[in-house]
Amino acid sequence: MTNPSNFSDSISPNPSPNDKWWAMLGIGVGVFMLTIDTSIVNIALPTLVKVFKTNFATVQLVVVSYLLVLTALVLGAARLGDMLGKKKLYLIGIIIFTISSLLCGLAPSIWLLIIFRIIQGFGAVFMSGLGPAIITEVFPRSERGRALGIIGAVVSIGIAIGPSIGGLLIGVSGWRTIFLVNVPIGIIATFIVIKFVPFSPITSTRQRFDWLGTVVITLTLTCFIIGMTRGQEQGFGNPISLTLFLMTVISLIAFVVIENKLRQPMLDLSILKNGRLSLSLIAAVIVFIVVGGFVFILPFFLELVLNYTPQQTGLLLAVSPILGGIVAPFSGSLSDRFGQRIISLIGLLLMIVGCLLVSRFNAQLTDLGYILYIAPFGIGFGMFQSPNNSAILGSVSRERLGITSGLLSLSRTLGQTTGVPLLGSIFDSLTQRKVEPGNSFSLTSAPPSALVFGFEKTLILSAIFLLVAAILLVFIGRMKRSS
Repeated sequence: MTNPSNFSDSISPNPSPNDKWWAMLGIGVGVFMLTIDTSIVNIALPTLVKVFKTNFATVQLVVVSYLLVLTALVLGAARLGDMLGKKKLYLIGIIIFTISSLLCGLAPSIWLLIIFRIIQGFGAVFMSGLGPAIITEVFPRSERGRALGIIGAVVSIGIAIGPSIGGLLIGVSGWRTIFLVNVPIGIIATFIVIKFVPFSPITSTRQRFDWLGTVVITLTLTCFIIGMTRGQEQGFGNPISLTLFLMTVISLIAFVVIENKLRQPMLDLSILKNGRLSLSLIAAVIVFIVVGGFVFILPFFLELVLNYTPQQTGLLLAVSPILGGIVAPFSGSLSDRFGQRIISLIGLLLMIVGCLLVSRFNAQLTDLGYILYIAPFGIGFGMFQSPNNSAILGSVSRERLGITSGLLSLSRTLGQTTGVPLLGSIFDSLTQRKVEPGNSFSLTSAPPSALVFGFEKTLILSAIFLLVAAILLVFIGRMKRSS
């Protein structure tokens, strides 16, 4: 029986050494576009409120609608990639994304912009779910870690420079440019993918798409995300949030029952019996919960405690992901040589140290102190992500590569959409503890001492979360040795 971890060495046809790097460029450009689009739009929200004469709650749907589609449909898109071919669906995704970017840039009203963003999310879901799978197929096993490290670097840099590029484009040529800039880039990436990405082998067995499972898991993820969002706004104990969480549990149970009964389910649950795969995915979710919450609460500290401008805050926020982006390809290469688990574990330990150092931020923090304290967090994230992704994608057979890539993408988006409301609420409640009783509380008007306290305790709690992820990796290493 063939070892699943060796499948990428036998993909046919194998691209030439030059072609595989051209394929990397095509996939990387697509991943860069969808990554930067998740952060570049945030900085345009105040402008959109003024331009369309609407309120902030409505304009937030420009961001939420895109992320909701990206999260809820990724498993279905990944399953289709396994059935119909990853290259074909990736091309469909990038074409939809490019056309909808043009429509977003031309949108005459806020509601049409939201509709076009939903369509853009449909394109992004194929790119997000299938990009890592294609890279894993194109590159041999001996280079997989480095290749996925480069994709990880693209993701980190896209997140880092999104707000900066968005602010620059809005200042120079208006908000529409942040969408229109995708059009020429998307056209170039499309032609590169057509020419250089090989077609994936498709099983000759007749397959059926699991529409019922897709609908149920989409309902599950939608209820969970909306419940978390409402919980942050109105408290997790409010009736609407509790109802949504109850619906999440019920629909998740229904999904498991459905998938167990079908001969060709969307998600073959036996894949999750692979303990190393499941625990690696859980570790990834935990890490992205921390990363999502960290990026959300850090601006509050920089702007409300240190009184930095949004421009200064944007530059400082870029430090951590840029460091992660620089480190990611090297960590991928190291994992190819020394093993994925040890490099991932070192990355997690650095992130824990980074959280504990950042928890010591105070009102006397200097820019140099900020960079030195936050550096271990960014470097650690870069060291964790690439080897962990490589370990996950290398643990399954070729026929399950698409759905596994979808699970990997889901771990990222689900972690981030959970981390923002969860750690945001913890930060809010801890800060409120230090406000004198009887005073009306607002996070933006809280005294600096209260904000410092809330920030410190939230980062310590984040370090504990990461410690749990590190323990999981140690357990995975023992499982591997015993097997």
